[in-house]
Amino acid sequence: MSAGFGVGLASGGTALERTAGSTRISNVAINGGKGVELTNEPLQEFKAKFTATDPSGIAGGDMYLYHGSYDAPDGVLYGTWPATCTKTDATTATCEAHFAYIAPRWTLGRNALAGTWKLASWAESADGRSYTDLHAAKSVLLQRDSTQTVNASPEPVTKGKTLTITGKLARANWETGSYNGYTAQPVKLQFRKKGATSYTTVKTVTTNSTGNLKTTVTASADGYWRYTFAGTTTTPPATAAGDYVDVR
Repeated sequence: MSAGFGVGLASGGTALERTAGSTRISNVAINGGKGVELTNEPLQEFKAKFTATDPSGIAGGDMYLYHGSYDAPDGVLYGTWPATCTKTDATTATCEAHFAYIAPRWTLGRNALAGTWKLASWAESADGRSYTDLHAAKSVLLQRDSTQTVNASPEPVTKGKTLTITGKLARANWETGSYNGYTAQPVKLQFRKKGATSYTTVKTVTTNSTGNLKTTVTASADGYWRYTFAGTTTTPPATAAGDYVDVR
């Protein structure tokens, strides 16, 4: 199997994983165990790796990511170069693939590809008698980068008066190369009183048809206001920097 780069359709294979002999794959890790958050910028990258073992040693191995089903994926992401398998002892090697030069608008091109991707991986023994081919060795979230803003006004405000908290939740659009509002999403409004070390959730506000947020509270004490979004499978969490309000 060869490695390349891009998105397309995989060919061949069945829905069954194939193993012959004693070759095994373990310790699969993608992007250090974290989701892959992709902005609209070019030259983004991440790595994936696994441990391969066989009594005779490991001759080599490789991997790629796909979205959808193994037999009929709607997107495939290959390593930029063939994976490198480094021998750690007589029976074991660590294989690592580098997914580089990612520009989501051109490499992925569709927002529908955000979400869960699976890693197909394989390795073969040094004596040529054994191999393993895992069609879903690990899953990872490829997500559209998100941003969250906040603004509290008026500043300063008189104690007991109304404070209006606005903001916007937006995420990368892989089809246009811009950021667009994320609609109909629950976002927590939080407050940290001056001198305190942690935030407390005051209420949950839902983004409107353009991703904007707006709510009101009664001013009671000096402190910081922020919006925080918990994230979804397609979009990572985002938290605004606290906006300080002086209450007089």
